[in-house]
Amino acid sequence: MNSEFQQLMAEATRLTRTGKLQAATSAIQAALKGIGRAGPPANPPGDVLEVEARMLRERTGAGDEAVEQVIDADLPVAGEFVAGSFADAAAGRREYKLFVPPQAGERPLPLVVMLHGCTQDPDDFAAGTAMNEAALAQGFFVLYPAQSRQANPQGCWNWFKHNHQQRGRGEPALLAGMTREVMAQHAIDPRRVYVAGLSAGGAMAAILGEAYPELYAAAGVHSGLAAGAASDLPGALMAMRGGAGPRGEGASGIPTIVFHGDADSTVHASNGDQIIAASVGGTGAMDVEHVPGGSGGRGATRRLHRSPDGEVLAEHWVVHGGPHAWSGGSGAGSYTDGRGPDASAEMLRFFFEHPRPSAH
Repeated sequence: MNSEFQQLMAEATRLTRTGKLQAATSAIQAALKGIGRAGPPANPPGDVLEVEARMLRERTGAGDEAVEQVIDADLPVAGEFVAGSFADAAAGRREYKLFVPPQAGERPLPLVVMLHGCTQDPDDFAAGTAMNEAALAQGFFVLYPAQSRQANPQGCWNWFKHNHQQRGRGEPALLAGMTREVMAQHAIDPRRVYVAGLSAGGAMAAILGEAYPELYAAAGVHSGLAAGAASDLPGALMAMRGGAGPRGEGASGIPTIVFHGDADSTVHASNGDQIIAASVGGTGAMDVEHVPGGSGGRGATRRLHRSPDGEVLAEHWVVHGGPHAWSGGSGAGSYTDGRGPDASAEMLRFFFEHPRPSAH
């Protein structure tokens, strides 16, 4: 990484700390343009996943204030957005943010675990997905784990490393442990715990869904990759560019909803097909629906994968013209595409239609 990039990123950090977010955004964009001109390093470090980082909407102080005004002015009680941390003996400590709705304590409520993408953090991801606002309106908890820059310098979840892809190991074990700790501390319905993520976070959400089916009732993967799509950095880059090949394993049966833009230049849209295949395999019926975009919006193709008895097992949304960004997201966060269908709303609908079956 060259000195110009480091200087620009240091300046961006200084500007962010002083509240000059627009100037910080400009410094980050200048640094990233420098990377694009120079090309990726010949030998990238083994724990860094180099991706094109593009901010589709600038996150500004005015945007942050607007979000706060919506919460405070339009709703009588805003809930709480609290910080915490969780330590795992093998994978270390991770910070998190937890949205606690005002309905907490009245009855057991659902929990949605949201895994951010590379270069993001919990506050940014919460702002871009507007998931806290949805939780306030519908009554559920939202947990936002934060990846450590010591674990990955770009803040990516390490989905592409073989030691972070299995039950009881690495980051999947840490995230499952964090989820269980939050469940123990709050009145959460154990049949309605879900996991979703964007990009690297989406890939980790797919891993968690497969590794811990007794914990997560369903998974949402936005612009991500299937569990086991790669086991090292070169394999990850290949999968991101062209999609991973079929794994040759049986279907996991985990209810899964996938969102992916067909103009995504960072993670190829064919990865969405592999995520669905890992969930439902090649059996069952499929219904295809065309979702119009409306005035100035993006249309989508929605594929419903059903079991032989007609139950929807998985949904695959292909957003036409959609980039590498959270569909229907808010410009208050990074990597959002406000023109697309509302991924947050559709994932929540799918989740709440799929509680984990009761044990018999």
